[in-house]
Amino acid sequence: MSETKPNTLVIIPSRLGSTRLPDKPLADIHGEAMIVHVWRRAMEAGIGEVVVACDHPSIAAAIEVAGGRAVLTRPDHPSGSDRIFEALGKADPDGRVEVIVNVQGDLPTIAPSAVRACFDPLLDPAVDVATLTAEIVRAEEKVDPNVVKVVGSPVAPGRLRALYFTRATAPYGDGPLYHHIGLYAFRRSALARFVTLPPSTLERREKLEQLRLLEAGMRIDVAIVDDVPLGVDTPHDLDRARAIIGAAIKA
Repeated sequence: MSETKPNTLVIIPSRLGSTRLPDKPLADIHGEAMIVHVWRRAMEAGIGEVVVACDHPSIAAAIEVAGGRAVLTRPDHPSGSDRIFEALGKADPDGRVEVIVNVQGDLPTIAPSAVRACFDPLLDPAVDVATLTAEIVRAEEKVDPNVVKVVGSPVAPGRLRALYFTRATAPYGDGPLYHHIGLYAFRRSALARFVTLPPSTLERREKLEQLRLLEAGMRIDVAIVDDVPLGVDTPHDLDRARAIIGAAIKA
């Protein structure tokens, strides 16, 4: 295991359009846009510079008013991974950044420790990509196809090597099941390769982009964290995020 931390850039992809929650990144949470809360959590992780990769000037303006850095990207990217790759080229044209941490722009309550946990597996030079998971504790989530499960083999305390990702209830038999959390840390070379690959067979079948990496032979390690962060997709989720952040402000 290497003791040298690579040069790291945290990129938060953010897209204005949302069918279930219009203008989602700009949704007000106690006086600040939701994307600003995500940016603050990423800054608090303290693992590198943070850049918001956005498709609209209004998102960039919200971040810049808060003192952050934003990069405008094309509006037609098919995925967040493609958006962060474009932003990487603009934010680091000299190629100095070695690791890119992709924090989703709809996680305003994510713990900075979770962002750091996603970075840690890449201290192992054998790992191409790192991501997060938490043990499933609610029985209904074990059979819910909207809850993506990680099938992995333990390689260290609190860490799995991913063998598969699935919407099915897996693996079979006694033992914990793990809920995948869509936050990734890429080696630059892995991200560059990923965005050039066509969608893979299992990716199309499961509708899970990360399977493209596994089918291409790249290694994904998964850090186990305590909780699944709240993703904001609906007005109800937004109300929950406001309640959580409001309680933290009062504490």
